[in-house]
Amino acid sequence: MLMKKTFIILGILGFLGVFALIAVVAAVSSYNGLVNLQQGVDAQWAQVQNVFQRRADLIPNLVNTVAGAANFEKSTLTAITEARASVGKVTLDPTKAPTDAAQLAEFERAQGSLGSALSRLLVVSERYPDLKATGNFATLQAQLEGSENRIAVERGRFNDTALAYNAAIKRVPAVFYAAMFGFKEKPYFAAAPAAQNAPEVKFDFSAKP
Repeated sequence: MLMKKTFIILGILGFLGVFALIAVVAAVSSYNGLVNLQQGVDAQWAQVQNVFQRRADLIPNLVNTVAGAANFEKSTLTAITEARASVGKVTLDPTKAPTDAAQLAEFERAQGSLGSALSRLLVVSERYPDLKATGNFATLQAQLEGSENRIAVERGRFNDTALAYNAAIKRVPAVFYAAMFGFKEKPYFAAAPAAQNAPEVKFDFSAKP
């Protein structure tokens, strides 16, 4: 009888040991998966920052080119300069995706103001066909429109990677330990408002400055 009880106890202990081992392996695998997903979100955030920076880098040359046009509206140039300066004041870690929705919203507002100012500049430029005819302006316009398209694409990719990561930290077994190990939910970019859309520029070459 004693032998039988011993075998039963050993069997139970063995079962619990196997179960614990499986649980540990599952937890480790899940943790490693979260690390990979988090790295993916951070990498995509860096790419988002990169395309926004590309747009910002085009602005000085764009402003200098446009400022050379006779009687060009100075208020439009001032708005762009101020909007670009405002973007520079919103500092977020370029290597880590934000976890604070308010910070991301502030970043979006600053970028949206800059996008709106650029859109106004290009629309105003319709009244300056001589400006449009210059090769430098045409090149900058094409680069700017390309940047706007890249921004829209990278924002969408960021939301996709954040969605996969956010879903993973809410699934079992990660839901039990994710917060404890610092895996926090990432906010999404909101649906792009009009100011964030790539500007539609239709030049009227019959217009006179």
